[in-house]
Amino acid sequence: MPNSAVASRDDLQTGSVQQETFPSCRFSVAPMLDWTDRHCRYFHRLMSEHALLYTEMVTTGAIIHGKGDFLAYNEEEHPVALQLGGSNAADLAHCAKLAQERGYDEINLNVGCPSDRVQNGMFGACLMGEAELVAQCVSAMREVVDIPVTVKTRIGIDEQDSYQFLTDFVGTVSEKGGCDNFTIHARKAWLQGLSPKENREIPPLDYPRVYQLKRDFPHLTMAINGGVKTFEEMEEHLEHLDGVMVGREAYQSPYLMAQVDQRLFGSQKPIMKRREVVEAMYPYIERQLANGSYLGHISRHMLGLFQNMPGARQWRRHISENAHKPGAGIEVLQQAVAKIPAELDV
Repeated sequence: MPNSAVASRDDLQTGSVQQETFPSCRFSVAPMLDWTDRHCRYFHRLMSEHALLYTEMVTTGAIIHGKGDFLAYNEEEHPVALQLGGSNAADLAHCAKLAQERGYDEINLNVGCPSDRVQNGMFGACLMGEAELVAQCVSAMREVVDIPVTVKTRIGIDEQDSYQFLTDFVGTVSEKGGCDNFTIHARKAWLQGLSPKENREIPPLDYPRVYQLKRDFPHLTMAINGGVKTFEEMEEHLEHLDGVMVGREAYQSPYLMAQVDQRLFGSQKPIMKRREVVEAMYPYIERQLANGSYLGHISRHMLGLFQNMPGARQWRRHISENAHKPGAGIEVLQQAVAKIPAELDV
């Protein structure tokens, strides 16, 4: 199976079928620690059939030695990719094989996270300086799975931020590791002196460099990440690249997800209204509560649904003040959505 999966989309129009194919990475939601958990992914999937969803980064150590089930997800989340953190080829191969057995659609290796904790574990952005090792890790995973193995990386680290450094890294990982699908965060990472948050904001974005990378490696599938907020920006990037990955904007203003299929995949389905999204979450929430989950663990991902709408503040406040209470159920959301003016058919 090729490493860059291609998705087919059928739209029914007046009885005839029109089919267009897109790379699986055409639109994806970035893996975000403490944010893109399985509740968040279910919420996002309700609004978009075609978006590629990523787990939070999960370390090989957690999967192999942890007490919890770090590979759990909802079947409704497909297509869903597991992002792995690690640098031991054998461990990564073992975890990739487990993930394939569990039904994941893609394995992604984190070569972009700059946090101190990640560096101490010898994975994340510091691996950009170890291209041969990354190639070995990718190769080891590809040997044991049939699903795509992809890499998410930066454009450079510390003083190693030349274009030549970036092309050497991509060239080594693609040629020796067999990786043909990369997501490029269009900022370099400072491994010392900046927090992860600062590393998402301070190093300047360099979209043209990523465009050039695609021109120099036209046979590779490439998506871009970093600072993407609007559909107009996404469409501009897609003129140059195979895909766009959106992070915080998809989380903080999640109604963006309800328009992805129509704007980027040509779907003719009606765009869900915000109230419809809330109501569609009720059965899932009730199932999760019955299994011991807490409402606040789910509803926190929904706080931005009415962003910039009248009543949005009251919506957020009511949920924040009540979702954590013992026994809280969907009535909290029903009461919160009632605070949105009724004349807004959203």
